[in-house]
Amino acid sequence: MKNNFSLFLAGCSMLVLSGCGASDIASTGSGNVTINNGSGGSSGGGSSGGSGGGTVTAAAGCPTISDPQGLSDQGTITGPTGTWRVCRLPATIRTSTTLPKVAGLLYEISDRVNVGCDGGFTAPTVGAPYTSTTAGCTTPLTADTNVTLTIQPGVILFGGTGQSWLMVNRGNRINAVGNQTQPIIFTSRDNILGLSDDTSQGQWGGVVLAGRGRITDCRFGSVVSNTCERDTEGAANPGIYGGTDDTYNAGTMRYIQIRYSGFNLSPNAELQGLTTEGIGSGTTLEYIQSHNSSDDGAEFFGGVVNMKYYVATGADDDSLDVDVGARMDLQYALLVQRPGLGDGLWEIDSNGNEGDTPRTQLRVANMVAIQPQTSSNNEASARASIFTRGNSDSTLLNSIIISPNNECLRVNGSGTAPATFTARSVVMQCNATKYLGTGTYTAAQVQAFFGSGANNNNDAFTPTLTSLFINGANEDGVAAFDLTTVSPASTLLTNPSPNRIGAAWSGNTNWYTGWTCNSTTANFGSASTACNSLPTS
Repeated sequence: MKNNFSLFLAGCSMLVLSGCGASDIASTGSGNVTINNGSGGSSGGGSSGGSGGGTVTAAAGCPTISDPQGLSDQGTITGPTGTWRVCRLPATIRTSTTLPKVAGLLYEISDRVNVGCDGGFTAPTVGAPYTSTTAGCTTPLTADTNVTLTIQPGVILFGGTGQSWLMVNRGNRINAVGNQTQPIIFTSRDNILGLSDDTSQGQWGGVVLAGRGRITDCRFGSVVSNTCERDTEGAANPGIYGGTDDTYNAGTMRYIQIRYSGFNLSPNAELQGLTTEGIGSGTTLEYIQSHNSSDDGAEFFGGVVNMKYYVATGADDDSLDVDVGARMDLQYALLVQRPGLGDGLWEIDSNGNEGDTPRTQLRVANMVAIQPQTSSNNEASARASIFTRGNSDSTLLNSIIISPNNECLRVNGSGTAPATFTARSVVMQCNATKYLGTGTYTAAQVQAFFGSGANNNNDAFTPTLTSLFINGANEDGVAAFDLTTVSPASTLLTNPSPNRIGAAWSGNTNWYTGWTCNSTTANFGSASTACNSLPTS
C-alpha cells in the first residue's frame, strides 16, 4: 500500500547505481499512431528502440475467440519495434477464452476488463441465486460463471489508458503460462510507443486475482461470523473478495512480466503489478517479474499464497507487501529498488485490526533484497528496509539484505499479541543504526529478534555479490538453514542442492534468465530483453 548507494557488489569493486532518464510522457487515445522517437535508453539485452520503423509488421486482423462478443479491431499502433495490430478485449469476458500468440498483434485492456462475473462469497446455487456486483452482470447467477482466460506464451497485453486493469473475479480463473523464452508481457501503451524509460511508472493499473480465501480487516461482514469480505482498493465498481476456502484456485500465472503498472484508481489507493485478494493454495504463481510499479511490486491481501521465483525491480513503494490475514510462503526472490526511489523492501501487517484472525504470516527463503536509498522517515512509511507490524508473524530464511544507507529491520509492536520476527541464516549490510523499534517495541528488542551471532545470522556482513545479486565467496560461506525443519511444514520451501543462502549462485543462475526484462536497475543477462522495448518474435 502506498505511503507518503554506492553499493559494493561486483566482487571487491564498486558498482555505482545511479538514476537516469527523462520524465515519462503520458499518451492518450487509441487507433493509428506513429512515433519516431530517439534512443530508448536500453540496458542489457534486447532492442533499444531506435528511430522507428522496426521489424514488426501488423497482423491482418484480429483472431476469432470463443467469447461471442469477440475482439474489437482498433487499427494499428506504431513504435520503435514496428507496427502492430491492436485487438481490444471485451469489458467482461463471459465465456472461457484463449488469446493466441499472433505475429504483429497486441491485446488491449481498455479500462477495467473482467474475467467472468463475481460469483460471491460462496459459489451460487440454483436455490440461492446471487446478483453479481460486476458491472454488466445483471442476471442473477445460479452457479459460478467458471470463465477461464487462457493466454498463450509470448502474448503481449497492454493497458490502453491509465485506468486499465485486469480483474479475475471470484468463481473464474486465469491460465497465463509463458515459458523461459516467450514470457507473457502485461505493459502500458507508452511502452508500445517507445516512450517508457527507467523512470516510467504508473502508466496503467495491473493484474488482480480475487478469491474466496479467509481474510481480515473486513469492509463487509465480520471475522467473528466468518463472513468477512473486502473490495479492491480504490475501485469505483466493487471488486469484492473473501470467503472461507483457503484452497481456492484462481488459476496459474507462470513466466510473466508486468511492467509500468500501479496507476491511481482513486486518491491514495493504487494498484500494483500483481494484486492477489483472498486466493488459495490451489493457485500457482511462479516466475513473475514486476517492473517499475508506482506502488508495490506485488501485494497479497489475505488467503493462502504459495509463490516461487519472484522478481521485483524498481517498485516505488514496497517490493513485497503482505497483509489482511494472508498466509504466504515465498522461495527465490530478487527485490531490487531504484536508487533514490522506493520505500521498504517489504511490509507485512494487519495493522489496526490486531484482534482479527487468521494472523498475517509470511515465510520467505532464498531472497536477495537490495535497497540503495533511505526509506521515507514518515511514521506511516517503512523507515527501514524490512518493516513488520500489526497482527503478523514474519520468518526470513537463507537470505541477504543489502541496505547500506538505511536501517535494515523495523518491528512495530501493537495490540495484545504484537508482531513477531524470526531470522535463520540471514545476513545484512545496514547503516550504523541497523534496527528500529516503534510502538511497544524498542530497538534493543528488535535487535534481539534478529539475534546477530546466533542461528548463522550476521548484521555486519560484508557482501561479495557479483553481477548485483549472485553469491560470492562470503555468501557461499554462510551455513544455510535446513528448510525441511520449518514448522508447520511447507510443501513449497525445499532445500536446493547444494543448500545455500541467497537466490543465485554458481549452478543456480538460470532460473531468472530469458523471461525477465533488463533495465539500469537490474540486468539479468543477454538472454533477457530490455524493459523499455518489446520482443519482436
